[in-house]
Amino acid sequence: RRKMNLKSERRGIHVDQSELLCKKGCGYYGNPAWQGFCSKCWREEYHKARQKQIQEDWELAERLQREEEEAYASSQSTQGAQSLTFSKFEEKKTNEKTRKVTTVKKFFTASSRAGAKKAEIQEAKAPSPSIHRQASIETDRVSKEFIEFIRTYQKPGQDIYKQCKLFLDTMSHKRDLSIEEQSECAQDFYQNVADRLQTRWKVPPEKVEKAMDEVEKYIMTRQYKYVFCPETTDDEKKDLAVQKRIRALHWVTPQMLCVPVSEEIPEVSDMVVKAITDIIEMDSKRVPRDKLACITKCSKHIFNAIKITKNEPASADDFLPTLIYIVLKGNPPRLQSNIQYITRFCNPSRLMTGEDGYYFTNLCCAVAFIEKLDAQSLNLSQEDFDRFMTGQTSPKKQESDSFSPDVCLGVKQMCKSLDLLSQLNERQERIVSEAKKLEKDLIDWTDGITKEVEEIVEKYPLEIKPKSQALAAIDSENVENDKLPPPLQPQVYAG
Repeated sequence: RRKMNLKSERRGIHVDQSELLCKKGCGYYGNPAWQGFCSKCWREEYHKARQKQIQEDWELAERLQREEEEAYASSQSTQGAQSLTFSKFEEKKTNEKTRKVTTVKKFFTASSRAGAKKAEIQEAKAPSPSIHRQASIETDRVSKEFIEFIRTYQKPGQDIYKQCKLFLDTMSHKRDLSIEEQSECAQDFYQNVADRLQTRWKVPPEKVEKAMDEVEKYIMTRQYKYVFCPETTDDEKKDLAVQKRIRALHWVTPQMLCVPVSEEIPEVSDMVVKAITDIIEMDSKRVPRDKLACITKCSKHIFNAIKITKNEPASADDFLPTLIYIVLKGNPPRLQSNIQYITRFCNPSRLMTGEDGYYFTNLCCAVAFIEKLDAQSLNLSQEDFDRFMTGQTSPKKQESDSFSPDVCLGVKQMCKSLDLLSQLNERQERIVSEAKKLEKDLIDWTDGITKEVEEIVEKYPLEIKPKSQALAAIDSENVENDKLPPPLQPQVYAG
């Protein structure tokens, strides 16, 4: 106060000390920028005005809520909703009321510093806005793990969390977009987050890769039910077509595909079973990275099976036929949908590099081969291929002599009997076919001979002449005819 008086006196200005005091009369000096109040009194006045505004907003929200409920009830009664039971109608009405009230509370109390925490606690106790789309246990678990993970990144982690929440909110308003456009949004988001971590926060590459895996796990777990096999695509139709195709190819044997795997070895048989289990388990995962992990585990089991069978490391030429055989034998569910889901929403850096991308590429090649499989691919004739596809016959089973000693004797005898029946069936079909052909040839030959004979008889008719008298031999005695000269007699001349 003294300093202010001295400054005013120096400037030649008369200052009334009562004008410098707080308007509320607390004895402190006021500030013209705070409407003449001191800092403490100004905060109290501001808080009162804010509480008054909040109360008015609450009253307005409740009035709007009552009007909306009345309009909703009248519209439901006019549309003839008598088919709904009373309990369901009350439940739906309660849910709508809770959702709207919670939304209005959140809107009007977000800016209130004093009541913000209290409102958040009330919202946490209130039921979800959409009771039919509550987060699953897995989603909650992934969210908690993601929050625990980003805490280790401190400020970059906070930035990652904000970006992920913004992306999820944006995607919730883009449900009408095509799946390709949603895929582009996800890929752009991956790229932007990775660039942001590297350029802005200077995060090392290995930590960036790990962070991107967690980001993918978090957002795709929450987006899975919206983007996996959506109704706007023909993924389900392709799944049924591939499944039907694999079922029709159940007769394909490892020998036809040149598979270097012997399932008679117990260890190899276990590896084949594990590979089939892994490729089937792919459909139960939500995150593209987890689906790729299933494909990788399946492929490693295949390599181990080939290595045990051949006693040497497997090559790429051995791997692909074996993978085709595993897919045919396992017939994984929703195979095309899983491939499309991984292609659309997986982190591109994982698909372009590393063993995961290599094995995924081989799986795509295996599915394409199965879709275009023909007789030439299996070194079969077209007739045999058609008969196998239609189920008229099947390839020969395994001979009983090649079974391992641990196989039951009854199984050996059954396989031997099946082989014998198959051979007898083929012989019978061949004999019947040859007999019908011989019968047709005989009928055609008989008809042809009869026709030729008739034509010759018609052209050259047969005439029967009387029998002529036999002529006498020249050297026989001819008593009746004396005019013939005597026979010549040999003569001897003396020389």
